[in-house]
Amino acid sequence: MAMDPKNKTLVQTVSVVLVMGALAWASVPFYDWFCRVTGFGGVTDVAETGSDVILDKTIKVRFDASIERDMAWEFKPLQREMEIRIGETGLAFYEAYNPSDRPIAGTASYNVAPYDAGGFFTKIDCFCFEEQVLQPGERVTMPVSFYVDPEIVDDRDAKYIKVITLGYTFYETDLPEELASLTTVGE
Repeated sequence: MAMDPKNKTLVQTVSVVLVMGALAWASVPFYDWFCRVTGFGGVTDVAETGSDVILDKTIKVRFDASIERDMAWEFKPLQREMEIRIGETGLAFYEAYNPSDRPIAGTASYNVAPYDAGGFFTKIDCFCFEEQVLQPGERVTMPVSFYVDPEIVDDRDAKYIKVITLGYTFYETDLPEELASLTTVGE
């Protein structure tokens, strides 16, 4: 028995909507996975320890910082640039300050430029791995330890990179429940 053309169109439309919805739902985790595997979009790698190989060749690493438009924090790198040997563990510091009269939670997103360097820039430890909460008037120094993977010198495109920029942007997030309940009790 043949399907009525109106019903066939309805079934096709619903099918397209379901397929598009499934693709949209899967696109975020797939894109995240793709960026972490390839370093596309400046996404870095993560390691437990430093590199076993340190080359005599050096590379400059620049540091950048910004905050979301309405976030009350001040945020900056404590050094603008450092030169390290490829494979050597570097340690840089950022400073955050909450000049407001309320606790503020924040989460940092990061990127590496140029994008070809993302897969070779490896973080060992970073303040960006955890949410940060600053009390009113609190100023903190936050470290990031990293290295540039020696395999960068063998990559067809990345081997020509002389300067890598590591940038962070802080976004305000909701306070953890235990802190949020304390602030509302005192108000």
